[in-house]
Amino acid sequence: MAARLFPLSSRSDHTYDLVCAGFGPASLAIAIALWDRGVQARAVFLERQRNFSWHAGMLLPNARMQISFLKDLATLRNPRSKFTFINYLRSKNRLVSFSNLSTFLPLREEYNDYMTWCAAHFDPCVRYGEEVVSIGAQRVGNGPVQSWSVVSKNVDTGEQTCISARHIVVALGGKPRIPPALLGRDLAPVVVHSSTYTTAVPQRLTDKNRPYNLAVVGGGQSAAEIFNDLPSKYPKCKVTLFTGASALKPSDDSPFVNDIFDPDCTHAFYMLPQEARQKNIQSNKATNYGVVRPELIDHLYEVMYQQRLREPDENKWQRRIVPWKEVIGCEPSTSDACYDLVLAGTGYERKSHESLLSPTKEFLQSNQFEVERDYKVKYRKDAVADSCGIWLQGCCEDSHGLSDTLLSVLAVRGGEIVESIFPSSEWESVQSAKL
Repeated sequence: MAARLFPLSSRSDHTYDLVCAGFGPASLAIAIALWDRGVQARAVFLERQRNFSWHAGMLLPNARMQISFLKDLATLRNPRSKFTFINYLRSKNRLVSFSNLSTFLPLREEYNDYMTWCAAHFDPCVRYGEEVVSIGAQRVGNGPVQSWSVVSKNVDTGEQTCISARHIVVALGGKPRIPPALLGRDLAPVVVHSSTYTTAVPQRLTDKNRPYNLAVVGGGQSAAEIFNDLPSKYPKCKVTLFTGASALKPSDDSPFVNDIFDPDCTHAFYMLPQEARQKNIQSNKATNYGVVRPELIDHLYEVMYQQRLREPDENKWQRRIVPWKEVIGCEPSTSDACYDLVLAGTGYERKSHESLLSPTKEFLQSNQFEVERDYKVKYRKDAVADSCGIWLQGCCEDSHGLSDTLLSVLAVRGGEIVESIFPSSEWESVQSAKL
């Protein structure tokens, strides 16, 4: 039975059952779980982007997903869901053709289209171009918090709106991380983060035939993909990749190691002592952080070897990799040795929830935004009523493991969040009473 999610009310005094701050893959998985469960609720999703988009800045030609399509937004929770990747292919009349590719890894472009197709089903309940700027408590007198106020801002007009909700999911995604050495007003015109690569670079480098001198900073997948892609866009350019590591290192996606992304492993990780959690994260960093897919490493090494074959003088190579180098300073220059553009493939920070939820900090059990196993923020029982709460998504790696920021667990996690907010027993009782 499909869910009935009521769209945003024009009444400012209405209290919603659920408000999601952000409408990326995590919130989309929750919307799909609501649909599959048949939950009827007043729900709205507030998203600062003007339309649904997933890593639009890195949708490079021929770039493939790094996880199986079976780890989509629904299959591992409900293989019969309308929102499986297979059903998407069927609806687009590409199921047979895709099967002939004999791959579990779709193009990144196609997976983005899949999620956009899913998101379109929820358009009436999504307000795009609306950025959540603050979340505060609503209480009567000295009683416990019964609901939350959500203040959002229209990204075009700046107009602010305040609505109320009993349950809130904060799923803001990552904020681009740029090394301090590359920050500053003077450097802003010449520094581009990987998150805006496909849109910002053509605006900054307008002449495709100019011999640009370009720098890429980072040693992970994004940096390597940009390093690989730039010469195809600017054939006469020179590109230097700076990495603090000794070399580009391969990601480990072997079967046994990949088991850490099994949704069932999340519970086991959560039950570990804090010290054991950190040790586990460090030991498995090679699955996700500062590493590159082996096939891309092989390709780049082949390209570098061909340069060495044809030109012994390394200074004349189009591509160069400089290891053991951490960028500690950068300043504007007009010399011939300067770089026309610096591309930062330096990852993301996931702390935006802390400032967003700062008005609620006085209700925390501790001084940190710690969460329960079901991702619900640990507020004091005497301060916040059981009938309301706030859940965090994509910023719980310390408590829920490396998979927290990845797509692998979204289907199952979305179902867990829905069950936590709308418990089956309670929801079914309400529906029976209405009948």
